[in-house]
Amino acid sequence: MTDYFSGSVEFGLNLSKRVYYGKGSAPSPAPAMSRSLSKSPEGYLPTAPMCYAVISDPEKVENPDIRSYQPYVLGQCEPPALIPLELHGVGMEVECSLDTAFVTVSGKWRVHCVTASSTCDCQVAIPIGEEGSLLGLEVDGSGKSYHTELISLKDEKDKDKVAKAKDGYFVKSHIYTVKIPQFRGGSVFSIKIRWSQKILFHDGQLSLCVPFSFPSYVNPAGRKISKKEKIFLKVNSGATTEVLCKTTSHPFKELLRQAGKLNLSYEAEVPAWSSTDLSFSYSVSSNDIFGAVLLQSPFLRDFDEREIFCLYLYPGNSPDRKVFKKDVVFVVDISASMKGTPLDNTKNALLTSLSQLSAQDTFNIIAFNGTVYLFSSSMERATEEAILNATTWVDTNFIANGDTNIMLPLTQAMKLLEKSTDSVPLIFLVTDGAVEDERDICNFAKSYVSSGQLVRTPRIYTFGIGLYCNHYFLQMLAQIGRGHYDSAHDLDSIDFRMQRLFSTASSVMVADITIKSLEGLDSLELFPTHIQDISFESPLILSGRYSGTFPELVKVTGTLANKTNFVVGLKVKREKDMQLSNVLSKRHIDQVTAQAWLLKSEELEEKVTKMSIQNKVPSEYTCMNMVLVQSDEGKKTPEQFLLQKAYNKLSFQKLELNNQNLFLGGLSLGFGDLKATAENLPPAIKEAKPPEGLLGRAASNCCGRLADTCCGMCLLQTCTFVNDQCTIVCTQICAALACFELIKCCVELCECDCLQ
Repeated sequence: MTDYFSGSVEFGLNLSKRVYYGKGSAPSPAPAMSRSLSKSPEGYLPTAPMCYAVISDPEKVENPDIRSYQPYVLGQCEPPALIPLELHGVGMEVECSLDTAFVTVSGKWRVHCVTASSTCDCQVAIPIGEEGSLLGLEVDGSGKSYHTELISLKDEKDKDKVAKAKDGYFVKSHIYTVKIPQFRGGSVFSIKIRWSQKILFHDGQLSLCVPFSFPSYVNPAGRKISKKEKIFLKVNSGATTEVLCKTTSHPFKELLRQAGKLNLSYEAEVPAWSSTDLSFSYSVSSNDIFGAVLLQSPFLRDFDEREIFCLYLYPGNSPDRKVFKKDVVFVVDISASMKGTPLDNTKNALLTSLSQLSAQDTFNIIAFNGTVYLFSSSMERATEEAILNATTWVDTNFIANGDTNIMLPLTQAMKLLEKSTDSVPLIFLVTDGAVEDERDICNFAKSYVSSGQLVRTPRIYTFGIGLYCNHYFLQMLAQIGRGHYDSAHDLDSIDFRMQRLFSTASSVMVADITIKSLEGLDSLELFPTHIQDISFESPLILSGRYSGTFPELVKVTGTLANKTNFVVGLKVKREKDMQLSNVLSKRHIDQVTAQAWLLKSEELEEKVTKMSIQNKVPSEYTCMNMVLVQSDEGKKTPEQFLLQKAYNKLSFQKLELNNQNLFLGGLSLGFGDLKATAENLPPAIKEAKPPEGLLGRAASNCCGRLADTCCGMCLLQTCTFVNDQCTIVCTQICAALACFELIKCCVELCECDCLQ
């Protein structure tokens, strides 16, 4: 899909040369239009929120303000060309709370490339940051106003509509696009996009990167307009110590500094829109493990009337803190579906992780498909010789073939780790498939963990590749094993994300965590249900709901790597500035969804639906759709409809949809695909598939490459290599093209080597 999208943008940029801006007012050339970048599918992917005119009829491409002579064209653009629109204003607000950032980007875009008497659809592209989730989109302009809503998917007919939805889809795992219908040439419309993304933690610092790098061709050409960028950044760490700013990408001005809080702003007149992503890193000053407990009452219309709490522990940045020794078993899927890039990238990540083990650690490797292949019959000390032997074994045995059986290698890994004593045993599971006995696997892991001593039971870390594996099974398995879960929805990110997950697994500094003083609470619901270890690479965040009186001090105990006891008392405070229900909603929805899958509980599915609609976070049981709330004539939606809509929202009932709603598909992961796994299909990635058939070009683009070589100038050069009869035919065709002034168009637009 990246090739399809980038090709449409490349074609749109070439087609936009038809737009005349007046003498001396041509737009500055775009670096992304160079030949080297045009050959790369990444060259035209958006690196900031973007809007494009969707052009099927090339004849309507022209400056809406200045009529100019353009050659008459025939045919349609198939697939449609995407012409980047002019950006007339942009601002961004970022709110960082604990480990989650909420990003709101507002912008004004002008349909500068379509005649004033014509209309076109506009496509909004939204690159979302790390582990992001789209929360909402508002579009206002040309007498239309759209906003997103989440609806329940309880009815089968709605599921069918969503499955066939083409108004929203992923171009790549982190780039979501939405098509908004019919904007008139010359019109200006505004968009507001809101999403959440994870704040990464590494070496005692929290870091955030928000896509905010605009290409040069969105800068308005012709008339001069004021370009003012605004960024507002708010940090609320929840701590009582100072927030220390480490690095920033933009020259921010400090507005507020309090204990645990920091507000920054940036506002400037710029000659061109930002070409740099917003990056920001900060730390909360403390050398030792620190944390607190935050309490908050539910908001007025919350369907769950219990109180909200959040307990967090940050590892601090002390360089003297020791980590546990590791006994790690890598359990790697080598079924036929892993062939090629998935297995190659997995091997690279595995070998890099092996090289990071210390001599006191032990390891083993289990490769599995329908059977199990062991590197060694027992755990091996991580010496240079053993790692070299493991590298040779991996190169020899990691051959993709066969089907998928996860229970067998997981059982074998448990047996290998039974003799672990003073270390933290780890199982690192990597798979791209779904299996039929996933619930049995979870129940087996649960019984195994509950029967052993806490510090000696294996921590299970899971990593899913593609969309055919059941990510909620992997989340639940990791939760039962008190480990972590991660995934790669595009194949290029496997290596990096696997290494990052292993860094979290291998840097445990406090194990066997228990929480005291919560026994007296009523209706206590804890997420996650099994408490994870404290790692140098990941803060511990526990949250949930409760009834009753919360204690004033919460005692947390554990075991340190030097075998001494860890004890800390956490102060409890009421949080006023941070909306905890928003910060915690995605993790709660994911974990309850995993429980609903494991227990096959319709009651939990209904709970997820209510949580999703209430907090505006997509889930497996809801669908996001764009609602038209104003007609083309500017008439507002009838009051009766608005009252019905408000009632349904409060009662969590399904809203009756009309034909003007746009279903946005692709926002859910699903629960795996047993059939695709059985057939050993390559991992599906989180992006839409391009239309089937030949990706043709418009007849108007006379230099559109037929087999990358055919244009008018190429045709003239061909005459020198053929016989006289063919030469006569070619020259007659060129003469016919010249009559319609298309040879000049070929000279201007052709990108092949015929003009060199």
